[in-house]
Amino acid sequence: MKDSMKKRLTYKNIEAFVFRLWEREISEDPISEKENELLKQWKIRTEKDLDAVHLKESRERVLAGLEYYFPQRDIQSVKSFKTTFYKIAAVIILLLSLGGIFTYTMFIKPDVYLAKSVNRVVYLEDGSVVTLLPGAELTVAKSFPASTRVVNLKGDAVFSVAKSKIHPFIVHAEGFSTKVLGTVFKISQSGKKKAVDLYEGKVAVSSPGVPVSFLKPNQKWTNFGVAHTTAIISLKPAKNPANKIPSILSLSFNDVPLKEVVAVLESNYNTKVLYPKEAEDKKITADFTGGTVSENIESLAFILGLEVQKKENTYILKK
Repeated sequence: MKDSMKKRLTYKNIEAFVFRLWEREISEDPISEKENELLKQWKIRTEKDLDAVHLKESRERVLAGLEYYFPQRDIQSVKSFKTTFYKIAAVIILLLSLGGIFTYTMFIKPDVYLAKSVNRVVYLEDGSVVTLLPGAELTVAKSFPASTRVVNLKGDAVFSVAKSKIHPFIVHAEGFSTKVLGTVFKISQSGKKKAVDLYEGKVAVSSPGVPVSFLKPNQKWTNFGVAHTTAIISLKPAKNPANKIPSILSLSFNDVPLKEVVAVLESNYNTKVLYPKEAEDKKITADFTGGTVSENIESLAFILGLEVQKKENTYILKK
């Protein structure tokens, strides 16, 4: 903490200015009109975007961080005491009286990285590397890295996470989270559709309403753009190149309308499913892990209490 504070408080011109003001306060020398005007403008500019919560947090952070400026040994002389006293006073004035926004920016406000029209590479303090794809935004708290390394992501990005067996790395994306200990993976977000492609290591992907999914290398997690839906797909090339249907390793729905379940099955199994109109809003909870398209549709029909009839590439569910 001490080294960090020492590094961050190297604003010589500002610190010198405040130091001189404090000396005048002690000596009762008058502050010039120009200096007063400068202080007023500074205060207005620095505090206009801060609310009461931010100001309170700023004061708490600063007071906790001022340990560096207190002497570690007994004071040897009045001169050393005055030097230390002035130093502490200058920093307090700088950070509490005049620099609410300075403190918030330096110690509280998260770092935000934005990739505009091209990729942007972000090097995190723990050694992890994040490649933001165009339009992506990464938010990193000032406390990073902590016991749990947490970042927030909007858009798409590729993560190469520094390995740590005791400090998990968590990416909070829009509506789901990815937890790792050290690996390489890609997060994709397009509207409601979310996906995680894993290249190395292992990850756990969590999303509201469905069980946590654990990925192995060359696997992809996705929700197909449907809430309470989760699937794991193999990224390995199919043995038969002519077969373009992805290899779905697991597919789960939790309280999902039938019409959305059918849309997922049709788009991913290259088939057509017909069912009674009145059943389209019926909520389906099912785990189709390991089944073929025929087995999965048979299971769906069983849940609905319907019979299955197949005609070429079309499945008809009827009473």
